[in-house]
Amino acid sequence: MGRTISTGDLKELFTKPYGKDAPSKQKWAEFYDQDVTFVDPTQATKGLDSYVKAQEKLIKRCDDVFLETHAIAINEDCGFVEWTMGLKIMGKEFIYPGTSRLIFAKNGLIKEHRDYFDFCGPTFGPIPILGPFIRWLYSKFIS
Repeated sequence: MGRTISTGDLKELFTKPYGKDAPSKQKWAEFYDQDVTFVDPTQATKGLDSYVKAQEKLIKRCDDVFLETHAIAINEDCGFVEWTMGLKIMGKEFIYPGTSRLIFAKNGLIKEHRDYFDFCGPTFGPIPILGPFIRWLYSKFIS
């Protein structure tokens, strides 16, 4: 067994105020396995380099990004982090509440990271014409 990732470690990794730098590749490598699988509503990647590139692309697309942690639970080889992500893009702020499920490898590092959040509602909901259509479309699935 390798390192043990604590709730404090996850809080540090999943917290980024506006105006502060994102973790470096070296920081990610302290906690993520070289063969990590990452999946969110917009992409799927394999490997630490791909994971870091995905994070860097998000940062570059935005004027600024924040991540705030709300709750963390770790049970043996599985962890969950509840968070809120904010993206500032072209003077507008988009807020995404979500959860990450983390699976730990035998070496203690994160081997699977899956994010669960509603991408469409916060992204397209505020847009005139498109927003009402998105809300109508959602209603067809939940009514």
